[in-house]
Amino acid sequence: MKEFWNARYAEAGFAYGTQANEFLLEQSSKIPPGRVLCVAEGDGRNALYLATQGYSVTAVDQSAVGLEKIRQLGQQNNVEITTIEADLQDFNIQPSAWDGIVSISAHLPPAIRKSLHRQVVEGLKPGGVLILEAYTLKQLEMSGSGGPPATQKDMFMSLSALREELQGLDFILAQEIERVFNEGKYHQGPGAVVQLVALKKATPQE
Repeated sequence: MKEFWNARYAEAGFAYGTQANEFLLEQSSKIPPGRVLCVAEGDGRNALYLATQGYSVTAVDQSAVGLEKIRQLGQQNNVEITTIEADLQDFNIQPSAWDGIVSISAHLPPAIRKSLHRQVVEGLKPGGVLILEAYTLKQLEMSGSGGPPATQKDMFMSLSALREELQGLDFILAQEIERVFNEGKYHQGPGAVVQLVALKKATPQE
């Protein structure tokens, strides 16, 4: 898969554009000031936006080509973005270290996704916020582009699965909806997604 993503990000321009994801734009103000981790960040549009909003951003992706584009975006916009090249099945999220974690279209096999989401719960500081958007299986019925192929149906996400995988977080906003995408070359037209804003409580329940 690394070769696939390196080839995609080596194409001219930016695969998903340079404007941040629409859902992230709407919800990012819910993340407390501080450190934000962007997983499966690709070629950088979401990390760039968060960095320009004053967050200390770390972007993780398996593609060295995508990460180089992220660094270039940061330099061009006079913001610093820390980059880490890692496959998410091997990446360990530092516990209680992040004010925000952002997961946009981070489609993974179930075993890797479940492990990652357990780490997300542990990785957020008390009061920290997760913002997630991912395609649902209904995407295969939509006319737009984006999401895993039909041969990898287990990579699609659902709200019911996220409720199980992210136990320990309070869901502030949680919905499965249809919306129109205009994100670069590869996210275009009608799409079906799950959207989530989840909070790690500041004080544990007794």
